[in-house]
Amino acid sequence: MRPFKASNIVLGLLCAMYFITYVDRVNVGTAAGAFQEEFGLTNLQLGYIFSAFAYPYLLLQIGGAWVGDHFGPRRILFACGIIWAGATIFTGLAWGFWSLFIMRLFLGLGEGATFPTATRAMRSWIAPARYGFAQGITHSFSRLGNAVTPPIVAFLIVYLSWRGSFVVLGLLSLIWVTIWVWYFRDDPRDHPSITEEEIAQLPAQEAGGPKERPRVPWWALVCRIWPVTLTYFCYGWSLWLYLNWIPLFFLNNHGLNIRDTAIFAAGVFLAGVVGDTVGGIVSDRIYKRTGNVKVARLSVIVFGFVGALVSLAPLLFTRDITVVALSLSGGFFFVELIIGPIWAVPMDIAPKFASTAAGLMNVGSASAAILSPIAAGFIIDVTGNWELPFFVLMGFLVLGAVMAFTMHPERPFVEPGERASA
Repeated sequence: MRPFKASNIVLGLLCAMYFITYVDRVNVGTAAGAFQEEFGLTNLQLGYIFSAFAYPYLLLQIGGAWVGDHFGPRRILFACGIIWAGATIFTGLAWGFWSLFIMRLFLGLGEGATFPTATRAMRSWIAPARYGFAQGITHSFSRLGNAVTPPIVAFLIVYLSWRGSFVVLGLLSLIWVTIWVWYFRDDPRDHPSITEEEIAQLPAQEAGGPKERPRVPWWALVCRIWPVTLTYFCYGWSLWLYLNWIPLFFLNNHGLNIRDTAIFAAGVFLAGVVGDTVGGIVSDRIYKRTGNVKVARLSVIVFGFVGALVSLAPLLFTRDITVVALSLSGGFFFVELIIGPIWAVPMDIAPKFASTAAGLMNVGSASAAILSPIAAGFIIDVTGNWELPFFVLMGFLVLGAVMAFTMHPERPFVEPGERASA
Protein backbone atom coordinates (compact mmCIF):
# COMPACT_ATOMS: atom_id res chain seq x y z
CA MET A 1 0.00 0.00 0.00
CA ARG A 2 1.36 3.41 -0.96
CA PRO A 3 1.76 5.57 2.17
CA PHE A 4 1.56 8.80 0.17
CA LYS A 5 -1.62 8.10 -1.72
CA ALA A 6 -4.01 11.03 -2.04
CA SER A 7 -6.48 9.88 0.63
CA ASN A 8 -3.67 9.54 3.18
CA ILE A 9 -2.33 13.00 2.33
CA VAL A 10 -5.80 14.48 2.82
CA LEU A 11 -6.06 12.72 6.16
CA GLY A 12 -2.62 14.12 7.01
CA LEU A 13 -3.76 17.64 6.14
CA LEU A 14 -6.79 17.21 8.38
CA CYS A 15 -4.52 15.97 11.18
CA ALA A 16 -2.40 19.09 10.73
CA MET A 17 -5.53 21.27 10.87
CA TYR A 18 -6.70 19.66 14.11
CA PHE A 19 -3.20 20.14 15.56
CA ILE A 20 -2.99 23.82 14.56
CA THR A 21 -6.52 24.74 15.65
CA TYR A 22 -5.90 23.36 19.10
CA VAL A 23 -2.55 25.11 19.42
CA ASP A 24 -4.31 28.38 18.59
CA ARG A 25 -7.18 27.43 20.89
CA VAL A 26 -5.26 26.51 24.05
CA ASN A 27 -2.24 28.86 23.82
CA VAL A 28 -4.22 31.33 25.92
CA GLY A 29 -4.06 28.94 28.92
CA THR A 30 -0.27 29.05 29.07
CA ALA A 31 -0.05 32.77 28.28
CA ALA A 32 -2.74 33.62 30.84
CA GLY A 33 -0.30 33.88 33.72
CA ALA A 34 1.58 36.62 31.86
CA PHE A 35 -1.32 38.74 30.66
CA GLN A 36 -3.35 38.22 33.86
CA GLU A 37 -0.58 39.95 35.76
CA GLU A 38 -0.11 42.66 33.12
CA PHE A 39 -3.82 43.54 32.97
CA GLY A 40 -4.74 42.76 36.61
CA LEU A 41 -7.43 40.20 35.77
CA THR A 42 -9.35 38.02 38.24
CA ASN A 43 -9.82 34.28 37.72
CA LEU A 44 -13.46 34.89 36.83
CA GLN A 45 -12.39 37.37 34.14
CA LEU A 46 -9.97 34.75 32.85
CA GLY A 47 -12.89 32.33 32.74
CA TYR A 48 -14.83 34.75 30.54
CA ILE A 49 -11.82 35.19 28.24
CA PHE A 50 -11.42 31.40 27.99
CA SER A 51 -15.12 30.97 27.24
CA ALA A 52 -15.35 33.80 24.66
CA PHE A 53 -14.06 31.41 22.02
CA ALA A 54 -17.10 29.20 22.52
CA TYR A 55 -19.94 31.68 21.87
CA PRO A 56 -19.53 31.91 18.07
CA TYR A 57 -18.14 28.36 18.10
CA LEU A 58 -21.47 27.17 19.53
CA LEU A 59 -23.57 29.13 17.03
CA LEU A 60 -21.56 27.84 14.09
CA GLN A 61 -21.81 24.17 14.98
CA ILE A 62 -25.14 24.05 13.18
CA GLY A 63 -24.92 26.91 10.70
CA GLY A 64 -21.27 26.17 9.95
CA ALA A 65 -22.00 22.49 9.50
CA TRP A 66 -24.73 23.30 6.97
CA VAL A 67 -22.32 25.58 5.11
CA GLY A 68 -19.77 22.75 5.03
CA ASP A 69 -22.36 20.40 3.54
CA HIS A 70 -23.61 23.00 1.07
CA PHE A 71 -20.42 24.66 -0.23
CA GLY A 72 -17.90 21.91 0.44
CA PRO A 73 -14.87 21.62 2.73
CA ARG A 74 -12.33 23.20 0.37
CA ARG A 75 -13.75 26.72 0.39
CA ILE A 76 -15.14 26.66 3.92
CA LEU A 77 -11.95 25.49 5.63
CA PHE A 78 -9.96 28.04 3.59
CA ALA A 79 -12.20 30.87 4.81
CA CYS A 80 -12.19 29.55 8.39
CA GLY A 81 -8.41 29.34 8.39
CA ILE A 82 -7.99 32.95 7.31
CA ILE A 83 -10.25 34.09 10.17
CA TRP A 84 -8.70 32.00 12.96
CA ALA A 85 -5.15 32.83 11.86
CA GLY A 86 -5.95 36.55 11.85
CA ALA A 87 -7.60 36.35 15.27
CA THR A 88 -4.53 34.62 16.70
CA ILE A 89 -2.18 37.25 15.31
CA PHE A 90 -4.28 40.16 16.58
CA THR A 91 -4.56 38.61 20.07
CA GLY A 92 -0.90 39.58 20.40
CA LEU A 93 -1.96 43.22 20.01
CA ALA A 94 -4.54 43.15 22.84
CA TRP A 95 -4.54 45.96 25.44
CA GLY A 96 -6.91 44.61 28.11
CA PHE A 97 -9.87 42.42 29.01
CA TRP A 98 -12.24 43.47 26.24
CA SER A 99 -9.71 43.28 23.42
CA LEU A 100 -8.71 39.77 24.54
CA PHE A 101 -12.37 38.80 24.78
CA ILE A 102 -13.12 40.10 21.26
CA MET A 103 -10.14 38.37 19.66
CA ARG A 104 -11.19 35.11 21.28
CA LEU A 105 -14.66 35.65 19.83
CA PHE A 106 -13.13 35.93 16.37
CA LEU A 107 -11.06 32.81 16.98
CA GLY A 108 -14.27 30.92 17.75
CA LEU A 109 -15.84 32.39 14.63
CA GLY A 110 -12.98 31.03 12.54
CA GLU A 111 -12.85 27.60 14.16
CA GLY A 112 -16.59 27.07 14.63
CA ALA A 113 -17.24 25.23 11.37
CA THR A 114 -13.90 23.43 11.14
CA PHE A 115 -14.59 20.06 12.78
CA PRO A 116 -18.06 19.47 11.30
CA THR A 117 -16.71 20.45 7.88
CA ALA A 118 -13.70 18.19 8.38
CA THR A 119 -16.16 15.37 9.12
CA ARG A 120 -17.74 16.06 5.73
CA ALA A 121 -14.30 15.82 4.12
CA MET A 122 -13.68 12.50 5.86
CA ARG A 123 -17.07 11.24 4.74
CA SER A 124 -15.94 11.72 1.13
CA TRP A 125 -12.26 10.76 1.40
CA ILE A 126 -12.13 7.96 4.01
CA ALA A 127 -13.37 4.38 3.65
CA PRO A 128 -16.28 3.67 6.07
CA ALA A 129 -14.32 0.91 7.82
CA ARG A 130 -11.73 3.54 8.84
CA TYR A 131 -14.13 6.18 10.22
CA GLY A 132 -13.23 5.46 13.86
CA PHE A 133 -9.51 5.46 13.08
CA ALA A 134 -9.78 8.73 11.09
CA GLN A 135 -11.65 10.47 13.88
CA GLY A 136 -9.29 9.06 16.49
CA ILE A 137 -6.08 9.99 14.70
CA THR A 138 -7.21 13.52 13.80
CA HIS A 139 -8.30 14.19 17.35
CA SER A 140 -5.08 12.69 18.66
CA PHE A 141 -3.28 15.39 16.69
CA SER A 142 -5.47 17.98 18.38
CA ARG A 143 -4.37 16.58 21.73
CA LEU A 144 -0.77 16.58 20.50
CA GLY A 145 -1.37 20.28 19.91
CA ASN A 146 -2.51 20.53 23.52
CA ALA A 147 0.62 18.76 24.70
CA VAL A 148 3.21 20.77 22.80
CA THR A 149 1.53 24.15 23.24
CA PRO A 150 2.60 24.80 26.88
CA PRO A 151 6.35 24.32 26.24
CA ILE A 152 6.20 26.08 22.86
CA VAL A 153 4.32 29.08 24.25
CA ALA A 154 6.53 29.16 27.35
CA PHE A 155 9.60 29.24 25.08
CA LEU A 156 8.13 31.96 22.88
CA ILE A 157 7.13 34.03 25.92
CA VAL A 158 10.68 33.89 27.27
CA TYR A 159 12.20 35.05 23.97
CA LEU A 160 9.40 37.04 22.28
CA SER A 161 6.91 37.90 25.09
CA TRP A 162 3.38 36.55 25.28
CA ARG A 163 2.37 38.92 22.47
CA GLY A 164 5.00 37.58 20.11
CA SER A 165 3.89 34.01 20.79
CA PHE A 166 0.43 34.71 19.34
CA VAL A 167 1.83 36.41 16.25
CA VAL A 168 4.17 33.52 15.43
CA LEU A 169 1.46 30.88 15.88
CA GLY A 170 -1.00 32.84 13.73
CA LEU A 171 1.50 33.07 10.88
CA LEU A 172 2.03 29.29 11.01
CA SER A 173 -1.73 28.84 10.61
CA LEU A 174 -1.63 30.77 7.34
CA ILE A 175 0.86 28.26 5.92
CA TRP A 176 -1.63 25.41 6.44
CA VAL A 177 -4.44 27.44 4.83
CA THR A 178 -2.36 27.91 1.67
CA ILE A 179 -1.49 24.21 1.35
CA TRP A 180 -5.10 23.13 1.97
CA VAL A 181 -6.72 25.23 -0.74
CA TRP A 182 -4.00 24.18 -3.21
CA TYR A 183 -4.22 20.41 -2.64
CA PHE A 184 -7.74 19.47 -1.54
CA ARG A 185 -10.77 18.75 -3.77
CA ASP A 186 -14.32 18.30 -2.50
CA ASP A 187 -14.88 15.27 -4.74
CA PRO A 188 -11.95 12.80 -4.56
CA ARG A 189 -12.66 11.80 -8.16
CA ASP A 190 -11.59 15.28 -9.26
CA HIS A 191 -8.15 14.96 -7.67
CA PRO A 192 -5.31 14.40 -10.18
CA SER A 193 -3.47 11.99 -7.86
CA ILE A 194 -6.37 9.72 -6.88
CA THR A 195 -6.19 6.08 -7.99
CA GLU A 196 -8.97 3.73 -9.08
CA GLU A 197 -8.10 1.47 -6.15
CA GLU A 198 -8.72 4.33 -3.70
CA ILE A 199 -11.95 5.36 -5.41
CA ALA A 200 -13.30 1.81 -5.17
CA GLN A 201 -12.94 1.90 -1.37
CA LEU A 202 -14.60 5.29 -0.89
CA PRO A 203 -18.33 5.86 -0.29
CA ALA A 204 -20.44 6.91 -3.26
CA GLN A 205 -20.73 10.65 -3.86
CA GLU A 206 -24.07 12.42 -4.06
CA ALA A 207 -25.01 13.13 -7.65
CA GLY A 208 -24.77 16.73 -8.75
CA GLY A 209 -22.31 17.91 -6.10
CA PRO A 210 -22.82 19.83 -2.89
CA LYS A 211 -25.22 22.47 -4.20
CA GLU A 212 -27.85 19.84 -5.17
CA ARG A 213 -27.82 17.97 -1.90
CA PRO A 214 -31.26 17.57 -0.29
CA ARG A 215 -32.49 19.87 2.42
CA VAL A 216 -31.69 18.89 6.00
CA PRO A 217 -34.71 17.66 8.02
CA TRP A 218 -33.68 19.76 10.98
CA TRP A 219 -36.23 18.86 13.63
CA ALA A 220 -36.07 15.12 12.99
CA LEU A 221 -32.27 15.20 12.98
CA VAL A 222 -32.13 17.24 16.20
CA CYS A 223 -34.45 14.76 17.93
CA ARG A 224 -32.28 11.87 16.75
CA ILE A 225 -28.93 13.42 17.72
CA TRP A 226 -29.74 15.12 21.05
CA PRO A 227 -28.65 12.13 23.23
CA VAL A 228 -25.28 12.22 21.46
CA THR A 229 -25.14 15.98 22.09
CA LEU A 230 -25.75 15.58 25.84
CA THR A 231 -23.20 12.77 26.12
CA TYR A 232 -20.68 14.95 24.30
CA PHE A 233 -21.48 17.84 26.67
CA CYS A 234 -20.29 15.69 29.57
CA TYR A 235 -17.09 14.90 27.68
CA GLY A 236 -16.70 18.58 26.74
CA TRP A 237 -16.94 19.72 30.38
CA SER A 238 -13.84 17.65 31.07
CA LEU A 239 -12.01 18.75 27.94
CA TRP A 240 -12.43 22.49 28.46
CA LEU A 241 -11.60 22.32 32.16
CA TYR A 242 -8.34 20.61 31.23
CA LEU A 243 -7.47 22.82 28.27
CA ASN A 244 -8.02 26.14 30.00
CA TRP A 245 -7.05 25.54 33.61
CA ILE A 246 -4.38 22.83 33.80
CA PRO A 247 -1.40 25.20 33.28
CA LEU A 248 -2.75 27.64 35.88
CA PHE A 249 -3.58 24.73 38.20
CA PHE A 250 0.09 23.73 38.38
CA LEU A 251 1.24 27.36 38.44
CA ASN A 252 -1.01 28.54 41.28
CA ASN A 253 -1.98 25.43 43.24
CA HIS A 254 1.51 23.93 43.35
CA GLY A 255 3.65 27.05 42.99
CA LEU A 256 5.60 25.91 39.91
CA ASN A 257 7.46 28.30 37.62
CA ILE A 258 6.42 28.70 33.99
CA ARG A 259 8.96 26.13 32.74
CA ASP A 260 7.91 23.40 35.19
CA THR A 261 4.25 24.28 34.67
CA ALA A 262 4.69 23.75 30.92
CA ILE A 263 6.39 20.38 31.50
CA PHE A 264 3.67 19.06 33.81
CA ALA A 265 0.86 20.35 31.58
CA ALA A 266 2.51 18.80 28.51
CA GLY A 267 2.71 15.46 30.32
CA VAL A 268 -1.01 15.54 31.10
CA PHE A 269 -1.94 16.44 27.52
CA LEU A 270 0.37 13.79 26.03
CA ALA A 271 -1.73 11.16 27.80
CA GLY A 272 -4.68 12.47 25.78
CA VAL A 273 -2.77 11.97 22.52
CA VAL A 274 -2.44 8.27 23.30
CA GLY A 275 -6.06 8.02 24.40
CA ASP A 276 -7.37 9.60 21.19
CA THR A 277 -5.49 7.19 18.96
CA VAL A 278 -6.19 4.08 21.04
CA GLY A 279 -9.93 4.81 21.33
CA GLY A 280 -10.46 5.09 17.57
CA ILE A 281 -8.37 2.01 16.75
CA VAL A 282 -10.01 -0.17 19.41
CA SER A 283 -13.50 0.91 18.34
CA ASP A 284 -12.80 0.04 14.70
CA ARG A 285 -11.30 -3.34 15.63
CA ILE A 286 -14.32 -4.23 17.73
CA TYR A 287 -16.55 -3.23 14.81
CA LYS A 288 -14.60 -5.36 12.33
CA ARG A 289 -14.61 -8.35 14.67
CA THR A 290 -18.25 -8.20 15.77
CA GLY A 291 -20.01 -6.26 13.03
CA ASN A 292 -21.93 -4.59 15.87
CA VAL A 293 -21.58 -0.80 15.70
CA LYS A 294 -23.32 -0.32 19.05
CA VAL A 295 -20.85 -2.52 20.89
CA ALA A 296 -17.92 -0.95 19.00
CA ARG A 297 -18.84 2.61 19.98
CA LEU A 298 -20.48 2.30 23.41
CA SER A 299 -17.98 -0.12 24.94
CA VAL A 300 -15.12 2.33 24.41
CA ILE A 301 -17.14 5.45 25.32
CA VAL A 302 -18.50 4.08 28.60
CA PHE A 303 -15.11 2.61 29.52
CA GLY A 304 -13.59 6.05 28.92
CA PHE A 305 -16.02 7.83 31.25
CA VAL A 306 -15.66 5.25 34.03
CA GLY A 307 -11.88 5.03 33.69
CA ALA A 308 -11.56 8.82 33.94
CA LEU A 309 -13.72 8.84 37.08
CA VAL A 310 -11.56 6.20 38.76
CA SER A 311 -8.33 7.94 37.70
CA LEU A 312 -9.36 11.28 39.23
CA ALA A 313 -10.38 9.75 42.57
CA PRO A 314 -6.90 10.24 44.16
CA LEU A 315 -7.44 14.01 43.94
CA LEU A 316 -9.83 13.56 46.87
CA PHE A 317 -7.07 12.30 49.15
CA THR A 318 -3.69 13.82 48.27
CA ARG A 319 -1.86 16.94 47.14
CA ASP A 320 1.39 15.16 46.33
CA ILE A 321 2.33 16.66 42.97
CA THR A 322 3.52 13.37 41.45
CA VAL A 323 0.32 11.55 42.37
CA VAL A 324 -1.78 14.53 41.24
CA ALA A 325 -0.01 14.69 37.88
CA LEU A 326 -0.44 10.95 37.30
CA SER A 327 -4.09 11.15 38.33
CA LEU A 328 -4.81 14.03 35.96
CA SER A 329 -2.90 12.29 33.16
CA GLY A 330 -4.84 9.07 33.67
CA GLY A 331 -8.11 10.97 33.71
CA PHE A 332 -7.28 12.72 30.45
CA PHE A 333 -6.16 9.45 28.82
CA PHE A 334 -9.43 7.71 29.61
CA VAL A 335 -11.69 10.61 28.72
CA GLU A 336 -9.88 10.95 25.39
CA LEU A 337 -10.66 7.33 24.54
CA ILE A 338 -14.15 8.69 23.91
CA ILE A 339 -13.33 11.08 21.10
CA GLY A 340 -12.75 8.69 18.17
CA PRO A 341 -15.85 6.54 18.61
CA ILE A 342 -18.18 9.40 19.54
CA TRP A 343 -17.21 11.43 16.44
CA ALA A 344 -17.90 8.32 14.38
CA VAL A 345 -21.43 8.10 15.82
CA PRO A 346 -22.91 10.96 13.69
CA MET A 347 -21.48 9.25 10.59
CA ASP A 348 -22.99 5.94 11.75
CA ILE A 349 -26.40 7.46 12.39
CA ALA A 350 -26.77 9.97 9.54
CA PRO A 351 -24.05 9.54 6.87
CA LYS A 352 -26.11 11.57 4.38
CA PHE A 353 -25.98 14.57 6.74
CA ALA A 354 -22.63 13.78 8.36
CA SER A 355 -21.46 17.38 8.70
CA THR A 356 -24.75 18.67 10.09
CA ALA A 357 -25.13 15.73 12.49
CA ALA A 358 -21.56 16.24 13.72
CA GLY A 359 -22.29 19.94 14.21
CA LEU A 360 -25.37 19.16 16.28
CA MET A 361 -23.31 16.80 18.41
CA ASN A 362 -20.55 19.38 18.83
CA VAL A 363 -23.09 21.84 20.25
CA GLY A 364 -22.60 19.82 23.43
CA SER A 365 -18.88 20.47 23.64
CA ALA A 366 -19.30 24.10 22.57
CA SER A 367 -21.86 24.67 25.33
CA ALA A 368 -19.48 23.10 27.84
CA ALA A 369 -16.73 25.38 26.52
CA ILE A 370 -18.82 28.36 27.64
CA LEU A 371 -19.92 27.06 31.02
CA SER A 372 -16.96 25.01 32.23
CA PRO A 373 -14.27 27.77 32.25
CA ILE A 374 -16.59 30.33 33.85
CA ALA A 375 -17.76 27.86 36.50
CA ALA A 376 -14.17 26.93 37.31
CA GLY A 377 -13.07 30.58 37.57
CA PHE A 378 -16.03 31.41 39.81
CA ILE A 379 -15.40 28.41 42.09
CA ILE A 380 -11.70 29.22 42.42
CA ASP A 381 -12.33 32.93 43.18
CA VAL A 382 -15.03 32.17 45.77
CA THR A 383 -13.44 29.18 47.54
CA GLY A 384 -9.74 29.47 46.71
CA ASN A 385 -9.87 25.70 46.07
CA TRP A 386 -8.22 24.60 42.79
CA GLU A 387 -9.25 20.92 43.18
CA LEU A 388 -12.98 21.62 43.55
CA PRO A 389 -13.64 22.11 39.79
CA PHE A 390 -12.29 18.60 39.22
CA PHE A 391 -14.66 17.22 41.85
CA VAL A 392 -17.55 18.80 39.92
CA LEU A 393 -16.18 17.17 36.79
CA MET A 394 -16.57 13.72 38.37
CA GLY A 395 -20.33 14.20 38.44
CA PHE A 396 -20.39 14.90 34.70
CA LEU A 397 -18.34 11.76 34.06
CA VAL A 398 -21.05 9.68 35.78
CA LEU A 399 -23.78 11.41 33.76
CA GLY A 400 -21.89 10.86 30.51
CA ALA A 401 -21.51 7.14 31.15
CA VAL A 402 -25.26 6.84 31.72
CA MET A 403 -26.26 8.98 28.72
CA ALA A 404 -24.04 6.98 26.35
CA PHE A 405 -26.59 4.16 26.41
CA THR A 406 -29.25 6.45 24.89
CA MET A 407 -27.31 7.26 21.67
CA HIS A 408 -28.06 4.08 19.64
CA PRO A 409 -25.54 4.33 16.78
CA GLU A 410 -26.93 1.04 15.43
CA ARG A 411 -30.19 2.76 14.42
CA PRO A 412 -29.75 4.67 11.13
CA PHE A 413 -31.53 8.01 10.82
CA VAL A 414 -34.63 7.77 8.64
CA GLU A 415 -35.96 10.95 7.06
CA PRO A 416 -39.63 11.78 7.72
CA GLY A 417 -40.53 11.38 4.02
CA GLU A 418 -38.91 7.96 3.89
CA ARG A 419 -40.86 6.83 6.95
CA ALA A 420 -44.09 7.98 5.33
CA SER A 421 -43.28 6.10 2.13
CA ALA A 422 -42.46 2.96 4.09
